[in-house]
Amino acid sequence: MDVSEILAEHARKQQAITVEKEIPLEVDAGFLTVTDTNPIDEESYKVNLEEYIQSTARDGVQVLISALFSLPTVPSPDGPLAQLPPPTTQLPRAKSLPKPKPLSKWEQFAKAKGISHRKKDRKVWDEEKQQWVNRWGWKGTNKAGEEQWLTEVPQNADIDHDPAKKAREERKARVSKNEKQHEKNMLRAQRAQGSSSAPTDQRKREIDRTLATTRVSTASMGRFDKKLEGEKKLKGVKRKFEAAEVSADTEKLQNMSILSKLDREPATKKAKGGDGVLNVRKAVRAASKGKGSAALAKESGGKKGKKVKR
Repeated sequence: MDVSEILAEHARKQQAITVEKEIPLEVDAGFLTVTDTNPIDEESYKVNLEEYIQSTARDGVQVLISALFSLPTVPSPDGPLAQLPPPTTQLPRAKSLPKPKPLSKWEQFAKAKGISHRKKDRKVWDEEKQQWVNRWGWKGTNKAGEEQWLTEVPQNADIDHDPAKKAREERKARVSKNEKQHEKNMLRAQRAQGSSSAPTDQRKREIDRTLATTRVSTASMGRFDKKLEGEKKLKGVKRKFEAAEVSADTEKLQNMSILSKLDREPATKKAKGGDGVLNVRKAVRAASKGKGSAALAKESGGKKGKKVKR
Protein backbone atom coordinates (compact mmCIF):
# COMPACT_ATOMS: atom_id res chain seq x y z
CA MET A 1 0.00 0.00 0.00
CA ASP A 2 1.50 3.32 -1.12
CA VAL A 3 0.91 6.00 1.51
CA SER A 4 3.39 8.57 0.17
CA GLU A 5 0.64 10.91 -1.01
CA ILE A 6 -1.05 10.77 2.39
CA LEU A 7 2.22 11.53 4.16
CA ALA A 8 2.98 14.39 1.77
CA GLU A 9 -0.45 15.90 2.39
CA HIS A 10 0.05 15.56 6.14
CA ALA A 11 3.49 17.16 5.89
CA ARG A 12 2.07 20.13 4.01
CA LYS A 13 -0.47 20.63 6.77
CA GLN A 14 2.15 20.37 9.49
CA GLN A 15 4.66 22.80 8.05
CA ALA A 16 7.33 24.19 10.36
CA ILE A 17 6.44 27.34 12.26
CA THR A 18 9.78 28.92 11.32
CA VAL A 19 9.80 30.70 8.00
CA GLU A 20 13.18 30.91 6.29
CA LYS A 21 13.64 33.25 3.33
CA GLU A 22 16.54 34.96 1.65
CA ILE A 23 15.43 38.35 2.99
CA PRO A 24 13.88 38.18 6.48
CA LEU A 25 10.32 39.45 6.76
CA GLU A 26 9.81 42.82 8.47
CA VAL A 27 7.30 42.50 11.31
CA ASP A 28 5.59 45.50 12.94
CA ALA A 29 3.54 44.05 15.80
CA GLY A 30 2.24 47.51 16.73
CA PHE A 31 0.39 47.80 13.39
CA LEU A 32 -0.05 43.98 12.98
CA THR A 33 1.65 44.14 9.60
CA VAL A 34 4.27 42.05 7.83
CA THR A 35 6.32 43.31 4.86
CA ASP A 36 7.84 40.81 2.42
CA THR A 37 10.59 42.40 0.29
CA ASN A 38 11.69 39.15 -1.41
CA PRO A 39 11.55 39.12 -5.21
CA ILE A 40 8.69 37.22 -6.87
CA ASP A 41 9.43 33.71 -8.14
CA GLU A 42 8.28 34.05 -11.76
CA GLU A 43 8.16 30.31 -12.40
CA SER A 44 5.89 29.52 -9.44
CA TYR A 45 3.89 32.67 -10.13
CA LYS A 46 3.12 31.62 -13.71
CA VAL A 47 2.50 27.92 -13.01
CA ASN A 48 -0.12 28.35 -10.25
CA LEU A 49 -0.99 31.89 -9.18
CA GLU A 50 -3.46 30.96 -6.39
CA GLU A 51 -1.10 28.52 -4.74
CA TYR A 52 1.77 31.01 -4.84
CA ILE A 53 -0.33 33.78 -3.27
CA GLN A 54 -1.62 31.43 -0.55
CA SER A 55 1.90 30.24 0.26
CA THR A 56 3.23 33.81 0.53
CA ALA A 57 0.29 34.89 2.70
CA ARG A 58 0.69 31.83 4.90
CA ASP A 59 4.35 32.67 5.58
CA GLY A 60 3.48 36.26 6.51
CA VAL A 61 0.67 35.24 8.88
CA GLN A 62 2.86 32.57 10.48
CA VAL A 63 5.63 35.09 11.20
CA LEU A 64 3.09 37.58 12.64
CA ILE A 65 1.49 34.95 14.91
CA SER A 66 4.91 33.84 16.15
CA ALA A 67 5.75 37.46 16.98
CA LEU A 68 2.45 37.92 18.85
CA PHE A 69 3.00 34.77 20.96
CA SER A 70 6.40 36.10 22.00
CA LEU A 71 4.90 39.29 23.47
CA PRO A 72 4.05 39.68 27.17
CA THR A 73 0.43 39.04 28.07
CA VAL A 74 -2.02 40.30 30.67
CA PRO A 75 -4.99 38.32 32.07
CA SER A 76 -8.57 39.33 31.22
CA PRO A 77 -12.08 37.80 31.47
CA ASP A 78 -11.80 36.77 27.81
CA GLY A 79 -8.36 35.20 28.25
CA PRO A 80 -4.78 36.42 28.00
CA LEU A 81 -4.23 39.52 25.90
CA ALA A 82 -0.94 40.43 24.26
CA GLN A 83 0.50 43.87 24.94
CA LEU A 84 1.36 45.37 21.57
CA PRO A 85 4.56 47.40 21.38
CA PRO A 86 4.64 50.90 19.88
CA PRO A 87 4.57 50.89 16.04
CA THR A 88 7.88 51.16 14.22
CA THR A 89 6.61 51.85 10.69
CA GLN A 90 6.51 55.56 9.84
CA LEU A 91 3.30 56.31 7.96
CA PRO A 92 2.95 59.46 5.81
CA ARG A 93 0.79 62.28 7.13
CA ALA A 94 -2.59 62.91 5.54
CA LYS A 95 -2.06 66.67 5.86
CA SER A 96 0.97 68.89 6.02
CA LEU A 97 2.43 69.96 9.35
CA PRO A 98 0.67 72.98 10.88
CA LYS A 99 2.56 76.21 10.55
CA PRO A 100 3.78 77.82 13.78
CA LYS A 101 1.46 80.49 15.12
CA PRO A 102 2.94 83.95 14.43
CA LEU A 103 3.77 86.11 17.43
CA SER A 104 1.56 89.03 18.35
CA LYS A 105 2.89 92.58 18.53
CA TRP A 106 3.34 92.38 22.31
CA GLU A 107 5.00 88.95 22.11
CA GLN A 108 7.48 90.28 19.55
CA PHE A 109 8.26 93.27 21.81
CA ALA A 110 8.64 91.03 24.89
CA LYS A 111 10.95 88.67 22.98
CA ALA A 112 13.13 91.56 21.79
CA LYS A 113 13.35 93.07 25.30
CA GLY A 114 13.77 89.74 27.08
CA ILE A 115 10.54 90.05 29.06
CA SER A 116 9.36 86.70 30.43
CA HIS A 117 5.67 85.89 30.32
CA ARG A 118 4.04 85.40 33.70
CA LYS A 119 0.43 84.28 33.79
CA LYS A 120 -1.70 86.13 36.30
CA ASP A 121 -3.94 84.27 38.71
CA ARG A 122 -7.68 84.69 38.33
CA LYS A 123 -8.13 85.27 42.07
CA VAL A 124 -6.53 88.11 44.03
CA TRP A 125 -6.60 88.84 47.76
CA ASP A 126 -8.71 91.83 48.81
CA GLU A 127 -7.35 93.43 52.00
CA GLU A 128 -10.54 95.37 52.65
CA LYS A 129 -12.91 92.40 52.32
CA GLN A 130 -10.34 89.91 53.65
CA GLN A 131 -11.23 87.33 51.01
CA TRP A 132 -10.22 86.13 47.55
CA VAL A 133 -12.05 87.97 44.76
CA ASN A 134 -11.99 87.75 40.98
CA ARG A 135 -9.45 89.83 39.12
CA TRP A 136 -12.01 90.41 36.33
CA GLY A 137 -15.58 89.39 35.57
CA TRP A 138 -18.38 89.34 38.14
CA LYS A 139 -17.42 91.51 41.13
CA GLY A 140 -13.91 91.80 39.72
CA THR A 141 -11.27 94.21 40.95
CA ASN A 142 -11.27 95.94 37.57
CA LYS A 143 -14.67 97.39 38.57
CA ALA A 144 -13.48 98.74 41.90
CA GLY A 145 -13.64 102.35 40.71
CA GLU A 146 -17.30 101.92 39.78
CA GLU A 147 -18.40 100.63 43.20
CA GLN A 148 -16.48 102.94 45.57
CA TRP A 149 -18.71 104.81 47.99
CA LEU A 150 -16.19 107.66 48.31
CA THR A 151 -14.18 109.08 45.42
CA GLU A 152 -11.91 112.12 45.28
CA VAL A 153 -13.11 114.68 42.73
CA PRO A 154 -10.66 117.21 41.22
CA GLN A 155 -11.36 120.93 41.75
CA ASN A 156 -11.70 121.71 38.04
CA ALA A 157 -14.32 118.96 37.49
CA ASP A 158 -17.73 119.77 36.02
CA ILE A 159 -20.83 120.07 38.16
CA ASP A 160 -22.36 116.90 36.69
CA HIS A 161 -19.13 114.89 37.05
CA ASP A 162 -19.88 111.25 37.89
CA PRO A 163 -16.79 109.26 39.02
CA ALA A 164 -18.54 105.89 38.66
CA LYS A 165 -19.66 106.71 35.13
CA LYS A 166 -16.16 107.88 34.19
CA ALA A 167 -14.60 104.69 35.58
CA ARG A 168 -17.12 102.59 33.64
CA GLU A 169 -16.38 104.41 30.40
CA GLU A 170 -12.63 103.98 30.89
CA ARG A 171 -13.07 100.25 31.51
CA LYS A 172 -15.19 99.87 28.35
CA ALA A 173 -12.59 101.83 26.38
CA ARG A 174 -9.89 99.41 27.56
CA VAL A 175 -12.01 96.44 26.54
CA SER A 176 -12.66 97.96 23.11
CA LYS A 177 -8.93 98.64 22.66
CA ASN A 178 -8.07 95.04 23.54
CA GLU A 179 -10.64 93.72 21.05
CA LYS A 180 -9.22 95.91 18.26
CA GLN A 181 -5.69 94.76 19.06
CA HIS A 182 -6.89 91.14 18.98
CA GLU A 183 -8.45 91.66 15.54
CA LYS A 184 -5.22 93.22 14.26
CA ASN A 185 -3.22 90.26 15.57
CA MET A 186 -5.60 87.83 13.85
CA LEU A 187 -5.30 89.76 10.59
CA ARG A 188 -1.50 89.86 10.87
CA ALA A 189 -1.45 86.09 11.50
CA GLN A 190 -3.62 85.36 8.47
CA ARG A 191 -1.40 87.51 6.26
CA ALA A 192 1.70 85.76 7.59
CA GLN A 193 0.19 82.36 6.79
CA GLY A 194 -0.72 83.48 3.28
CA SER A 195 -4.48 83.28 3.72
CA SER A 196 -6.41 84.85 0.84
CA SER A 197 -9.68 85.32 2.74
CA ALA A 198 -8.65 88.20 5.01
CA PRO A 199 -11.37 89.77 7.22
CA THR A 200 -10.70 93.24 5.78
CA ASP A 201 -11.27 92.08 2.20
CA GLN A 202 -14.50 90.36 3.18
CA ARG A 203 -15.66 93.42 5.11
CA LYS A 204 -14.85 95.64 2.12
CA ARG A 205 -16.96 93.48 -0.20
CA GLU A 206 -19.87 93.61 2.26
CA ILE A 207 -19.66 97.42 2.44
CA ASP A 208 -19.58 97.71 -1.36
CA ARG A 209 -22.62 95.44 -1.64
CA THR A 210 -24.55 97.44 0.98
CA LEU A 211 -23.64 100.72 -0.70
CA ALA A 212 -24.83 99.45 -4.07
CA THR A 213 -28.15 98.38 -2.53
CA THR A 214 -28.73 101.78 -0.92
CA ARG A 215 -27.86 103.61 -4.13
CA VAL A 216 -30.56 101.94 -6.19
CA SER A 217 -33.16 102.44 -3.44
CA THR A 218 -33.53 106.17 -4.17
CA ALA A 219 -36.02 107.65 -6.64
CA SER A 220 -33.29 108.45 -9.18
CA MET A 221 -31.69 105.00 -8.77
CA GLY A 222 -28.55 106.69 -7.42
CA ARG A 223 -28.05 108.89 -10.48
CA PHE A 224 -28.13 112.24 -8.64
CA ASP A 225 -26.70 111.05 -5.31
CA LYS A 226 -23.47 112.50 -4.03
CA LYS A 227 -20.55 110.23 -4.83
CA LEU A 228 -18.13 109.26 -2.09
CA GLU A 229 -14.38 109.51 -2.44
CA GLY A 230 -13.02 106.38 -4.09
CA GLU A 231 -16.50 105.00 -4.81
CA LYS A 232 -16.76 102.77 -7.83
CA LYS A 233 -19.27 103.52 -10.54
CA LEU A 234 -22.29 101.26 -10.35
CA LYS A 235 -22.83 99.14 -13.39
CA GLY A 236 -26.49 98.75 -14.30
CA VAL A 237 -28.22 96.46 -16.75
CA LYS A 238 -28.52 98.05 -20.16
CA ARG A 239 -31.83 97.81 -21.98
CA LYS A 240 -31.71 96.00 -25.27
CA PHE A 241 -33.71 97.49 -28.15
CA GLU A 242 -34.41 95.92 -31.49
CA ALA A 243 -32.74 97.36 -34.53
CA ALA A 244 -34.53 100.30 -36.15
CA GLU A 245 -34.00 98.89 -39.63
CA VAL A 246 -34.80 95.27 -40.38
CA SER A 247 -35.05 93.29 -43.57
CA ALA A 248 -38.36 92.82 -45.38
CA ASP A 249 -38.42 89.09 -44.57
CA THR A 250 -37.97 89.76 -40.83
CA GLU A 251 -40.73 92.39 -40.80
CA LYS A 252 -43.03 90.04 -42.71
CA LEU A 253 -42.45 87.26 -40.17
CA GLN A 254 -43.22 89.61 -37.26
CA ASN A 255 -46.49 90.79 -38.81
CA MET A 256 -47.57 87.26 -39.74
CA SER A 257 -46.92 86.07 -36.18
CA ILE A 258 -49.24 88.80 -34.83
CA LEU A 259 -51.98 87.87 -37.36
CA SER A 260 -51.66 84.18 -36.56
CA LYS A 261 -52.16 84.94 -32.85
CA LEU A 262 -55.29 86.97 -33.63
CA ASP A 263 -56.80 84.24 -35.82
CA ARG A 264 -55.84 81.36 -33.55
CA GLU A 265 -58.80 81.63 -31.12
CA PRO A 266 -61.75 84.00 -30.68
CA ALA A 267 -60.83 87.24 -28.95
CA THR A 268 -63.57 86.86 -26.35
CA LYS A 269 -62.21 83.50 -25.26
CA LYS A 270 -58.75 84.94 -24.92
CA ALA A 271 -60.08 87.87 -22.95
CA LYS A 272 -61.58 85.54 -20.35
CA GLY A 273 -58.27 83.79 -19.83
CA GLY A 274 -56.39 87.06 -19.66
CA ASP A 275 -53.58 85.89 -21.95
CA GLY A 276 -54.97 86.84 -25.33
CA VAL A 277 -53.50 89.34 -27.76
CA LEU A 278 -56.66 91.42 -28.04
CA ASN A 279 -58.70 92.21 -24.93
CA VAL A 280 -62.24 93.05 -26.03
CA ARG A 281 -63.31 94.46 -22.67
CA LYS A 282 -60.39 96.86 -22.60
CA ALA A 283 -61.12 97.91 -26.16
CA VAL A 284 -64.78 98.60 -25.31
CA ARG A 285 -63.80 100.69 -22.28
CA ALA A 286 -61.39 102.71 -24.40
CA ALA A 287 -64.08 103.29 -27.04
CA SER A 288 -66.68 104.35 -24.51
CA LYS A 289 -64.26 106.98 -23.10
CA GLY A 290 -64.85 106.08 -19.47
CA LYS A 291 -68.55 105.25 -19.70
CA GLY A 292 -69.75 102.24 -17.76
CA SER A 293 -71.45 99.14 -19.15
CA ALA A 294 -74.88 100.32 -17.88
CA ALA A 295 -74.59 103.63 -19.77
CA LEU A 296 -73.57 101.82 -22.94
CA ALA A 297 -76.52 99.43 -22.64
CA LYS A 298 -78.91 102.37 -22.09
CA GLU A 299 -77.57 104.20 -25.12
CA SER A 300 -77.77 101.11 -27.29
CA GLY A 301 -81.29 100.35 -26.03
CA GLY A 302 -82.43 103.93 -26.59
CA LYS A 303 -81.15 103.92 -30.13
CA LYS A 304 -82.98 100.69 -30.87
CA GLY A 305 -86.34 101.87 -29.38
CA LYS A 306 -86.27 105.35 -30.90
CA LYS A 307 -89.17 105.97 -33.35
CA VAL A 308 -88.59 107.74 -36.58
CA LYS A 309 -91.12 110.40 -37.46
CA ARG A 310 -92.38 110.50 -40.96
